[in-house]
Amino acid sequence: MDPSFGLTSRAGVAQAGHRWPICRTVSDAVEVLDVILGFDKRDEATRTASKYKPRGGYKQFLNANGLKGKRLGLVRHPFFMFENGSVLPQVFEHHFHTLRQGDAILVDHLEIANIDVILSFSEEDAELEAEFKISVTPVRTLADVIAFNNKFSHLEKIKEYGQDILLRAEDTNGINKKNLLKLARLSKNGFEKLMKEHELDALVTPRYDVSPFLAIGGFPGISVPAGYDNEGIPFGICFGGLKGR
Repeated sequence: MDPSFGLTSRAGVAQAGHRWPICRTVSDAVEVLDVILGFDKRDEATRTASKYKPRGGYKQFLNANGLKGKRLGLVRHPFFMFENGSVLPQVFEHHFHTLRQGDAILVDHLEIANIDVILSFSEEDAELEAEFKISVTPVRTLADVIAFNNKFSHLEKIKEYGQDILLRAEDTNGINKKNLLKLARLSKNGFEKLMKEHELDALVTPRYDVSPFLAIGGFPGISVPAGYDNEGIPFGICFGGLKGR
């Protein structure tokens, strides 16, 4: 589960990164969220986001019949384009049937404006790298992390995995405000517009493919287990939406 921007503190976390409680059940995730949300003097954004915190916490909204009447959007391209022979199409159609049985309203074959631009948008990665360098500094400088990895390269498996993101982040020189404004415009005219025009409660995608859209706008999302692919690797189904929904 990735909460709305500012709902939980970013202190010690890359600002464009994710703060995901990983739990066994949705109920457990809500229990954790109720504990970790709230104001943190080290992160001013938590003051602004306090308006989204319901009195009594989120646990009160756990409801076995909570899908009834909820409008769930499906963007087939490119999220549900799978390889030939994949078990995923059949698995997700089964999940869609389950959602309909819960009286959810599935709004199918939607399109997000500028979706290809966002999915190939290098500026998002650049801002993440810049924020990563800034956010890590209070704990340990990024240069120290890189040096540690080089010193213990065998243990850290640098040959196998590298540390390209860390190196690019170290080379950044701060946040590019023009990039942030461009990302905000893309979000407003794309994902946010889709959600509002179709009055959606959530957008449903396989795995966590919608994460770039949620990260750009600081929107919440939750991914729950959905099955196993042809190679036995587990995957999830993600529900992402606007703040305060």
